[in-house]
Amino acid sequence: MRLLGLVAMLGQPVFGWIWSRWLVQPYENLWLRGLMGLLAATLLLPGLSRDFSKPATQRLITLVLWIEIPLFFSWMYFCNAGSGAWLATICTMMVCYYQLTDWRIATAGTVSGALLSWALFAWLMPNGLQANPVDAVVIAFSWTCALLLGLSSANLRRDQLAHTLATMGIMAHELRTPLSTASLIGDALQMEIRREQAHPRAAKLEQLGQRLQTLVRAMNHQIDTQIANAKLLQLPHYSEAIGAAGLVSETVAAYPYSSSRQRECVRVDIHHDFSFCGSPAQFSQVLMNLMKNALHSLAAADSAYAAGALRITVDCGANGGRIAVADDGVGVDPALLAHIFKPFFSSNRSTGHGLGLAFCQQVVRSAGGRIQVKSGYAIGAVFTLELPLAPA
Repeated sequence: MRLLGLVAMLGQPVFGWIWSRWLVQPYENLWLRGLMGLLAATLLLPGLSRDFSKPATQRLITLVLWIEIPLFFSWMYFCNAGSGAWLATICTMMVCYYQLTDWRIATAGTVSGALLSWALFAWLMPNGLQANPVDAVVIAFSWTCALLLGLSSANLRRDQLAHTLATMGIMAHELRTPLSTASLIGDALQMEIRREQAHPRAAKLEQLGQRLQTLVRAMNHQIDTQIANAKLLQLPHYSEAIGAAGLVSETVAAYPYSSSRQRECVRVDIHHDFSFCGSPAQFSQVLMNLMKNALHSLAAADSAYAAGALRITVDCGANGGRIAVADDGVGVDPALLAHIFKPFFSSNRSTGHGLGLAFCQQVVRSAGGRIQVKSGYAIGAVFTLELPLAPA
C-alpha cells in the first residue's frame, strides 16, 4: 500500500504533464491531478502505514482506491470522449483494481464508480455523452477478464489453504507413532518401579514416569487440535443434541493441565443448563481451544492462577443458550479483534498458527450460532458462544 501510494502520488502529476504538454488529450485538469496526488499521499501517513490491519485503516484504503481508480479513471474516460489512450487505460485499471483488492469489493467499486462518474458527466456536460458500441465491448471484455482473474486468485488462495491444512493434519497424525512408543516406555518404567519398591530412587522414577505420561497426553491433545483444524474447510453438519453443562464439565475434567494450579484456577458456573444441536467432539475441541488461549493469556500476564481466573459460565435465555469463557489475562488488542477469527491470523506470532479461533467460529456457525469476543489490552477477554436451543 505504501508503494502504491508513492507511485500514485508521483504518477498523477507526471501523467498530467504528459497528457497536457507532450501527448495532448482532449481533456486534462492539473488541479484534479494534484488533488488525486494528495489523496494518494494519505497512504503514506505514518499513523496509517504503521498498521494496515485496523478496520478503520482498511476502510480508508478501500475508499482511497475507489476514488483513485474506478471513479477518477471513469471520469477521465468520459471527459476524453473515449479516446484510444483512455480506453486502454481504463481496461488496464480494471485488471489492476481486481488484483489490489477483493474481487467482491472490486466489482462493487467498478460498477459504482463508473455509474457515479457517468452521472456527474451527464449532469455537468449533458451534450458531451457519445455512445460507442466498440468501446463498450472492449471494456466488457476487460472487465470479464479482470473478474475471472479475481475469482481465480480467490480460488487459488482457498486451494492453498486446503492443502496447507491437509498437510498439517497428516503431520499431526504421523506424530501418534512416536508418542505411542513414549507412552509404552512410560508404562514399562512405572511397572519396573512397582517391582522394585525398595529402590532408593523409586519415588523419583515414579514421578518421572508420571511426567512422561502427562507430556504424552498433552501432545495427543495438540495433535487432536491440529487434526480438527485441518478439517476447517470441510466441517460436516451434525444434529446430535448436546447438554451444555455436561459438555463443559467433561471438557474441563479432560483438559491436559500442566499443573494442579492451572486446574484449580478454572471455575465452572452453571446458571441454567440447555441443549443444542452439534457435534460433541467438535464443541469439546472448541472449548479446549478457548481454555488453552485463556491459560496462555494468564501465563503471559504472569498470573499466579488464582481461583476463578478462568471462568466458564453456562446460561440460557429466551433467545438461546450461552457458554462464556472469561479470563483475567493480558487480553486482546482492540485493533486485532476484527481479525482474530481469520485463518492464519495470530496475535501470538511466536507460537500461534492462527487456526484455533477460525475453527471455533466454523463449528459454532455450523450449529447455527455465533461466537463473540469482548476484550481490551490488559483487562482479560470474554468469548461467548451463542447457540440456538435444540428442539424439544
